[in-house]
Amino acid sequence: MYTQDMLESIKKVEATREARLAKVNAGENPRRMTADEKEAVLAAFHPDHITSQFATLKMGPNKGEKVPLELADILQANSRINPADIDLSNPDYDVDVLIIGGGGAGSAAAIMAHENGANAMIVTKLRHGDANTMMAEGGIQAADKPNDSPAIHYIDALGGGHFKNVPELLEKLVTEGPSSIKWLNDLGVMFDKEPDGTMVTTHGGGTSRKRMHACKDYSGAEIMRVLRDEVINRNITVVDFTAAIEIIKDEDGKAAGAVLLNMETKEIRIARAKTVVIATGGAGRMHYQGFPTSNHYGATADGLVLAYRAGAPLLYAYTLQYHPTGVAYPSQIFGALVTEKVRSIGAQLINADGEAFMNPLETRDVSAASIIRECKERGKGVKTPDGGYGIWLDSPMIEKLHGEGTIEKRIPAMMRMYLKYGIDMRKQPILIYPTLHYQNGGIKIGANGMSDVENLFVAGEAVGGIHGENRLMGNSLLDIIVFGRNAGVNAALAAKNTTVGKLTLSHVDDFAKELAEAGIKTDKVSPILLPRYTHGNPKFEAK
Repeated sequence: MYTQDMLESIKKVEATREARLAKVNAGENPRRMTADEKEAVLAAFHPDHITSQFATLKMGPNKGEKVPLELADILQANSRINPADIDLSNPDYDVDVLIIGGGGAGSAAAIMAHENGANAMIVTKLRHGDANTMMAEGGIQAADKPNDSPAIHYIDALGGGHFKNVPELLEKLVTEGPSSIKWLNDLGVMFDKEPDGTMVTTHGGGTSRKRMHACKDYSGAEIMRVLRDEVINRNITVVDFTAAIEIIKDEDGKAAGAVLLNMETKEIRIARAKTVVIATGGAGRMHYQGFPTSNHYGATADGLVLAYRAGAPLLYAYTLQYHPTGVAYPSQIFGALVTEKVRSIGAQLINADGEAFMNPLETRDVSAASIIRECKERGKGVKTPDGGYGIWLDSPMIEKLHGEGTIEKRIPAMMRMYLKYGIDMRKQPILIYPTLHYQNGGIKIGANGMSDVENLFVAGEAVGGIHGENRLMGNSLLDIIVFGRNAGVNAALAAKNTTVGKLTLSHVDDFAKELAEAGIKTDKVSPILLPRYTHGNPKFEAK
């Protein structure tokens, strides 16, 4: 499958492998960067620092702040509806807690809302479980080993997030980590375990302890399987192929439901609720700066649009995570995730000349920026047939270090993905390049999960502030559980004390007036809901 030029470069990788193995066995992996070196490479090469790719918002709760160009376009776009055409007097659904999004965070929220006595309903624009959760591979962090603690986990995540993490959110994440693992294990998640039942844990980038719990490299799929089954077992209503296109408020300004769009029939439906949870996930399918993405098809930042139009401010919307190891070749799986677990169990990042140019477990933003530098400035990337380039991830090192069969045992999905294209990662390195992976920024919330709009809760990737400006591996699967459960509990409690007033969409009219006053004339409508691809490039059109 590899081209002749690639094969020549692989010979250079193979020529240095034994010497590199000897160094690793002697505890001499390439050194970690100093703080100053990290800041320098991020400033020069990380996409978050390319000023031309950001716009200043002209209106809304975050007026005056910078966000990616593509996000600015949809935050400052027209609604999909004319409020005058929407009849709110006879809702199609009337529930205590409305959860928008059917991934891990939304499912956890629904389960805990139901556990706390609420009538909960999930609406999701694709199918229940079609989410980034399903695609997560490497694992979930939690400090539940004797040599670890939530305090150490906190310090690791705080440093990884460039000290921008919201303290109360990060504290909640790490302190509720162990109980979240227990909750999942009790529900039936099949974590990797030793014969005596002890959880198998590994390192991730930026971690000082082995606290990554995994289910081979199907971690997200396994967690989603169990959460989905629990939702079904509890008879929680799930409305598939139905997107929320506006938040509904009541006359007192509280979130009180949503305008829904049936994705198949295009019919409008109204959901009335005492509280609302946004759990719509990420934004990878926005393809910021033209990057490929590891995200599922529906990841188009819908929740940010809904919350912003309802008056909820965003936090750190300028920062995205570009996972350092996305597939650079073959083109059929361009941008697909190559889990960080591949590096955590021994693979090294190697340039075209066979050099290990960085420590394989630097944080994701530093790793991504370093890979981009190696390709763009130093000219040591490997060219691909479609005009791109990448860096080798020397996967054969894994079995050299840990024995034959390790790859099939620990990362079987990854192995099979490459075998489909004639590449055996047990014998040949794989070519990678950063891929748009995670929305670090999102909707601002308090420790109870509520946004600045009363009774509008948020969970999962749609939240901003938990991870600061960079997320460590495994903390996203943890945050969907911790903050999904948190939102479900608090939304249910709030619902018990809420009387919904007259429903209104006046805030949508107010938003349109603010657009006009800001001099913004656009034919774009949002939320996008689904991307449309034309000639290989992402084009977003109203559907």
